[in-house]
Amino acid sequence: MKRVKRMNNIEDLEKNLGIQFSNKDFLLTALTHRSFLNENREVPEHNERLEFLGDAVLELIVSDFLFKKYTDRAEGDLTSFRAALVRTDSLAQIAKELGLGEHMRLSRGEEDSGGREKDYLLANTFEAVLGAIYLDSGYESCVLFVQRALLPKIEDIVKHRLDIDNKTKIQELAQSMYKSTPTYEVTDEQGPDHDKIFTVVVKIDNKIVGEGKGSSKQRAEEQAAKMGVEYIESSNK
Repeated sequence: MKRVKRMNNIEDLEKNLGIQFSNKDFLLTALTHRSFLNENREVPEHNERLEFLGDAVLELIVSDFLFKKYTDRAEGDLTSFRAALVRTDSLAQIAKELGLGEHMRLSRGEEDSGGREKDYLLANTFEAVLGAIYLDSGYESCVLFVQRALLPKIEDIVKHRLDIDNKTKIQELAQSMYKSTPTYEVTDEQGPDHDKIFTVVVKIDNKIVGEGKGSSKQRAEEQAAKMGVEYIESSNK
């Protein structure tokens, strides 16, 4: 009965993705977080290798699209647009819309800690699923999938310059409004080295204006900066 339930879930997810896998084991692996193997020793592999592959495929698809669409833009702008499109929170949003969080295979501990809502896990799973699509049905299927799921966001990014990252935004705000430069401080590190979560605060004149968490210091700083920008903007309305 457990096997039938799992296959039904996978078929539901395939409908959301608009992809029918010939080898459903590719998709199951893409949904499998490292922690799941600790409680399910019979499962042979987690999704990190597929994530590595999907990340490379995603970069090529997005780069090719931007190169052909924005022929008058310099390399720096194209790089900035791509970074905004594929950053963690962007991929996590798409992953949520596709229902990936509901289908991720996590340990009880990871699930109890809110793993299905964690941006970095969702983003990593999105990339792993793309890697699974590549192995199962090739590059063109990946292109069609990314065109449906992700590329429609690029027009807003370009039109509203959403590619300007939050660390740059908060620095500009801090300098123009407070004549100060924001500083970042790591306040906590949790988890093993291969799956560590960092907590970072951003300060202006030694006052904490934002806090963020992420799988790297850089991602945690970006999240803290985002919270800081929102705090400054709401405080000065």
